[in-house]
Amino acid sequence: MLFLGASAAGQSTTNPIIQSQARFQPVLARQGMVVSAEALATQVGVEILRKGGNAVDAAVAVGFALAVTHPRAGNIGGGGFMMIHLRDEDRQVAIDYREMAPAAAERDMYLDENENVDQGKVRFSRAAAGVPGTVAGLLHALERYGTMKRRQVLAPAIKLARSGFKVSRDLSRSLGRARHVIEHGTARGVFYDRDDNPIKTGTLLKQPALARTLGRISKLGADGFYRGETAVQLALDMQQGEGLITQQDLGNYKVVERDPIVGSFRDHRVVSMPPPSSGGIHLVQMLNIIEGDDLAELGAGSAAVSHLLTEAMRRAYADRSVHLGDPDFTQVPMRRLTSKDYGKALRKTIGERATPSDKINPGEQIEAAAPGNTTHFSIIDADGNAVANTYTLNFSYGSGIYVPSLGFFLNNEMDDFVAKPGEPNGYGLIGDEANSVQPGKRPLSSMTPTLVLNRDGLPVLVTGSPGGSFIITTVLQVLLNVLEHGMNLAEAVSAPRIHHQWKPDMLFHERGVSPDTLKLLEGRGHTLRERRVWGFAGSAGYDGEWFYGFADSRRGGALAEGY
Repeated sequence: MLFLGASAAGQSTTNPIIQSQARFQPVLARQGMVVSAEALATQVGVEILRKGGNAVDAAVAVGFALAVTHPRAGNIGGGGFMMIHLRDEDRQVAIDYREMAPAAAERDMYLDENENVDQGKVRFSRAAAGVPGTVAGLLHALERYGTMKRRQVLAPAIKLARSGFKVSRDLSRSLGRARHVIEHGTARGVFYDRDDNPIKTGTLLKQPALARTLGRISKLGADGFYRGETAVQLALDMQQGEGLITQQDLGNYKVVERDPIVGSFRDHRVVSMPPPSSGGIHLVQMLNIIEGDDLAELGAGSAAVSHLLTEAMRRAYADRSVHLGDPDFTQVPMRRLTSKDYGKALRKTIGERATPSDKINPGEQIEAAAPGNTTHFSIIDADGNAVANTYTLNFSYGSGIYVPSLGFFLNNEMDDFVAKPGEPNGYGLIGDEANSVQPGKRPLSSMTPTLVLNRDGLPVLVTGSPGGSFIITTVLQVLLNVLEHGMNLAEAVSAPRIHHQWKPDMLFHERGVSPDTLKLLEGRGHTLRERRVWGFAGSAGYDGEWFYGFADSRRGGALAEGY
């Protein structure tokens, strides 16, 4: 079955995936597709598929490989979310391997003596680290849904760490940009020289400590990270500063499988991550708000479409600030937020002019309803199984603190909690008590790994993105560009983006948005601010005949490859 770029008017009957006349073209393949932010990791995934592995096997191999080749976001020291589509069963699985607050965490622990947020402590100290979930999450997926042995999928990452790889221009430049936040004393000799200059492009980078850590995981499974030597070394590192993570915290970490958020748009199913991700709920919520409008008729990138999207974003992020948190600790009104009726009710509040954010009260909105640096990869195998995986250290290189004995950077995910109600985090997001710091709690996230399925259960779009608070709106626009505007995948990912997150009351836009559109938006009362680019929406899809992928060119070194 060909994937149709359907609109409300049903105006497109041409498969946009195989359009030959377009400014951008996706990569096409016959047997499978892997898209990640780093070329070597993509190649690892493709090789696993060639050897008969399924999408989950490839995803786990890519996840561990990125921990070696893409250290600013690929990780074994962070956490994330994985969405899996099992084609034969037409079943979707949401794996939550988000970091957890250590047992010693306290609600007001990041406030100074004047009750102001201590930004250094919550973002750039050992106390900023939550208990990592990546190793447990990837292995959980492999054991339940993969087909290969642990040693097979970890072998490429171990080889890359032990034997080394040539440093790309992208990696060298990112280390240079992060020089002011990375603790050079811990990273010197690996990523920086004696003069604190980043490792140069073309240099062979070997990471023996990381190879040993990965080797223990390969041999012992999760116990090779959460118990034994790795756990001892990590706990000792925590004791060098204000770190909270103990061996007991590591031993108590648990992966959780949750019910996915499932919505619809036109004749497609949209399946995404539930809380503690806010992504799935608000993606579906925004789609429900705009579904009654014919965006294709209004025109991609027009002021009318941009205004409608902005107002939908504004209302969704207002709800996020109050209602979202770890569902194991707070009651999240998921059904009401994702209901079609609620979306229609919110649509009625949108007029021709911008609604000031101060006029939107999320507490009142929900009662009117009817009955979070990151990286993403997308994979589809020959049988139509698919994985959308987004995982993170939070900031680029996390807290900037490297553990020399283990070979990885610490995350600073505790900043994704609300250190003080009403105070913005590192991405400008505001939250309330639902996302306050508590022991064992998972911080709220914006990561939005997403599957879009057609009537036959084919994964016509597998997508996600890094970008902190910009993630959800990035995924929204890629999805709409394909389903509503009939763009092929490359065009959909490359198109200029906009973003609004309620507060600050600012409409961000990339370069490339039409000046005429911007002028009309200002006339409607929007306050504009340009940002050069954001996100990496590396995406894949399958139409029953062709696999297709596109590595968002906003980030260097990315690769889409199939076979």
